Amino acid sequence: MTAARPIEAGRTFETAPAGTENAQGSEVRVGTAPSQPAPAPPPFVPKPPLLAAAYMLAATLLALTQGLGMNLVSANLPQIQGSLGATTNEATWLMAAYMAPNVSLSLLLIKIRMQFGLRRFAELSILGFVLVSTMHLFVDDLQSAIVVRFFSGIAASPMSSLGFLYMLEPFPPARKMNIGLSLALTNTAIAMPVARLISPALLDIGQWHGLYLIEIALALLSVAAVYLLPLTPQPRAKVIGLLDVVSYCLLAIGFGALAIVLTLGRLYWWLEAPWLGALLATAIVSLTGMGVIELNRKAPLIDIRWLTSREIVHFTGALLLFRIALSEQSSGAYSFFQMLGLQNEQIATLTWITLGASVAGGLTCAIMMKPGREPLMHAAALCLIGIGAYGDSHATNLTRPEEMYASQAMIAFASALFLPPALASGMMSALKKGPNYILSFIVVFLLTQSLGGLFGSAFFGSFVTWREKFHSHALVQHVTLIDPLVAQRTSQLGSAYARVLTDPALRNAEGIALLGQQATREANVLAYNDAFLLIAALSAIALAALLVHMGVAALARRSAAASPLTSQQTLLRS
Repeated sequence: MTAARPIEAGRTFETAPAGTENAQGSEVRVGTAPSQPAPAPPPFVPKPPLLAAAYMLAATLLALTQGLGMNLVSANLPQIQGSLGATTNEATWLMAAYMAPNVSLSLLLIKIRMQFGLRRFAELSILGFVLVSTMHLFVDDLQSAIVVRFFSGIAASPMSSLGFLYMLEPFPPARKMNIGLSLALTNTAIAMPVARLISPALLDIGQWHGLYLIEIALALLSVAAVYLLPLTPQPRAKVIGLLDVVSYCLLAIGFGALAIVLTLGRLYWWLEAPWLGALLATAIVSLTGMGVIELNRKAPLIDIRWLTSREIVHFTGALLLFRIALSEQSSGAYSFFQMLGLQNEQIATLTWITLGASVAGGLTCAIMMKPGREPLMHAAALCLIGIGAYGDSHATNLTRPEEMYASQAMIAFASALFLPPALASGMMSALKKGPNYILSFIVVFLLTQSLGGLFGSAFFGSFVTWREKFHSHALVQHVTLIDPLVAQRTSQLGSAYARVLTDPALRNAEGIALLGQQATREANVLAYNDAFLLIAALSAIALAALLVHMGVAALARRSAAASPLTSQQTLLRS
């Protein structure tokens, strides 16, 4: 095992246990002895302001290209299912097919980048993404669309890594983990609102194919950016072994199966589709097999003992709770308006506000983030999420986007404020342990962000479904035609069909159907209010726990500071 590369020496996301790559990109052997330290990477050379801005724009372009490929489908699922002639459940397989390979590939890509070099990795990745994006133009049915989405999930994973690396490239080492990291994560947050804003015009161009015309255009621009703006070569070594491949395959199977279950479980319902149980069992068996292999290796791909330590379990739990809280916006507010019949073009102003709040949160985080400020920033983020979610919990069927401008802006700002400090502190913890722990930390990041995001959406959607059934039962049991008010309302609703239906019995049946739809809508509104209130309660509980933790830590520091003084006084008296 080699010594950790200092964070001041260069890029923080790569290590090189056994070899380096010189400025021309050729590999230089330095031996394979476990005790031999890895050579230092090239020293940081400041870039001219215009060139630094070009790298930052390239990072935004890469992140936006990757993010649109992921979010264009989820933001336009009802329109896509019509274009492909699919049901809602069938169309959701497009999201599951994308996420299945995507949730785990970042782990393998780090080792591929270390072994084959950063330049080659960037060039081949972007060319592969262009090829897969072009394949979308030849899709005309659901089956081929699912296959293409699977390969799209594979091709998009390197793009997210490149977006991070290009954003970190122009910053000096002292700024990579605050300004660089904050801006890189802000780029990942803007893809969803941008997808909602541009989707109506793209759908008018050509439905499914129209959505991916812009992705192809952005991918071609990304090719030019990658070839014109090369990344600084980093140390390179032979780091991929046979057991690494076996462990990754088991991890990919396990994470992929979990991604499918979390994406589709609430639609097919968790206990009603036997294949969901089979996939969950496959995930457990695969991850258990990977754990057995890694626990018995001298140089494991993933240090499971470190992952199960108290510090990392606490860190993972906090990030998972945060992902559940953020589902209030990604799976809550937009789904609420979709349930009320509003489309993307009708909530464009709300989307612009959330986009602006996300950018403002990222810039604020870049300015404020310093070691030791993480708890205060997390407390502020939890306050904003709790207040915003509580404000949304008073919605009615007459609620429109303008009534959620303030609450959704607070939640978007909080999402950009929370994640960079958490990721930076986790990365620093991994770097203190050694370079091999970076891969283990990436597993934590994938578990809490990729799978955590799916878990948050599944949790929120399942809770809404459960509460909707509860409220529907409570509402419908009081709706009976014996009640004069119900009979009058049914007659009024049925009279809308008087010009086309002359049979009173048919008009009455249509009135009953419309009344049932209204009852279902009211039950959904109440269910979303319950979910928003639950998110507010979870945020309040998390904030209380964080404040208690901060108080205990402050008392411990004060006690530790007082102990040396007491010892000195005792020594002087004696």
